[in-house]
Amino acid sequence: MKCNEKNMIAFATSSTPIDREGWLNKRGEVNRAYQKRWFVLKGNILFYFDRRGDKEPVGMIILEGCTIELAEEDEQFAFKIVFHGAGNRSYHLAADSQESMEQWMKALACAGYDYMKLMVAELQRQLDAVEEETVTVPEEPPKAPPRQRHNPFNRLESHHRSQSVRSAPGRTENIPRSKVSFRELHNTYGRKILADLNQWRHAKRAAETPLILL
Repeated sequence: MKCNEKNMIAFATSSTPIDREGWLNKRGEVNRAYQKRWFVLKGNILFYFDRRGDKEPVGMIILEGCTIELAEEDEQFAFKIVFHGAGNRSYHLAADSQESMEQWMKALACAGYDYMKLMVAELQRQLDAVEEETVTVPEEPPKAPPRQRHNPFNRLESHHRSQSVRSAPGRTENIPRSKVSFRELHNTYGRKILADLNQWRHAKRAAETPLILL
């Protein structure tokens, strides 16, 4: 990959945020001995300098398509940046403590674009899960009972159904409308109607009869 050297130098020494920086020992490609270098990690680019505060880096590593692995065959607290494929180079580095080695390995492993894509996808999945849990389904308003058309005969029919016919003292029976005989209707309603009529006639006759004074 081609890089603009001036832009990379300006980026390495600019005031942009630094993800991690510190001293590491780096094994040379030709000279296999380890040499101390000052490393600066910005985004997915790892710059290294001869001395801290130098204006130009002596090299850089673009952390894409690589893995961060332990280098157990090398010196203590060593790890490596491995670019897979034929002819690709691996960078061997070593920290001065176990804690520093673990922190550097974690920072470098999280610097690549592929890792960022995985993180974004995972955060999106968690966000979708939270939204599904918090979304409340509004309750449906109670449905109004179906409107019924008024039938004037319903009242009359219910009235007849609710009537009971006295068949014996202290006992009543509900008799369907279709089975009520004239005698039963007369016994239930007729006697009261006749009694009321006789009372009315008697009262009317008494009112029309003049009083005779002795």
